[in-house]
Amino acid sequence: MGKSTPMFFLIYLLLKLIFLPPHVASISHCNGPCQDLNDCNGKLICINQKCTDDPDLGTHICQGTTTPSPQPGGAACKPSGSLTCKGKTYPTYECSPPITSSTAATLTNNDFSQGGDGGGPSECDGKYHSNANPIVALSTGWYNGGSRCNQMIRINAKNGRSVNAKVVDECDSRHGCDAEHAGQGPCANNIVDGSDAVWDALGLNKEEGEVGITWSMA
Repeated sequence: MGKSTPMFFLIYLLLKLIFLPPHVASISHCNGPCQDLNDCNGKLICINQKCTDDPDLGTHICQGTTTPSPQPGGAACKPSGSLTCKGKTYPTYECSPPITSSTAATLTNNDFSQGGDGGGPSECDGKYHSNANPIVALSTGWYNGGSRCNQMIRINAKNGRSVNAKVVDECDSRHGCDAEHAGQGPCANNIVDGSDAVWDALGLNKEEGEVGITWSMA
């Protein structure tokens, strides 16, 4: 080889660096590898280095795939203990079932006004609220330390009716049987505790006490 060969090779490498586009990591779809949010397609989120549905958005893009739950315990949410009051023993929970695009839950009725059966003021803002507004309290796991405060959820009844309601409070799954909780036991881990306005919008009878519904982030 002549002496010009090394120089030609260096010029070739320099031109390649200048004119060729930089390598861009491919966008991952469901269950694809990821390092951060920018690696995932659309509304997917990076959890445990895999792209999957975002529980906070309630998306269900990855049909037939397993979506990791941010709640401790996930689908196998088990009681963390128990609490006995008025001769009845209640299980207590730190977690709730995973949130999906159609999360099964039990709708109960709560009085969010001062002096009502809801006990103390709402956890989100330390205030009482009018029951004429469509508002809810979520079980401890779904309340998630207040991360869903003031967010809207969509509640669907089996009669085909639905309503959007704002999260203003926690339905405490860990504590109860005291003045703060109006003497009531701890909530189950799958409760959406709705105001009168929620029940009315869904065309449900509050006297039933508990009704099966589904919900998602609105």
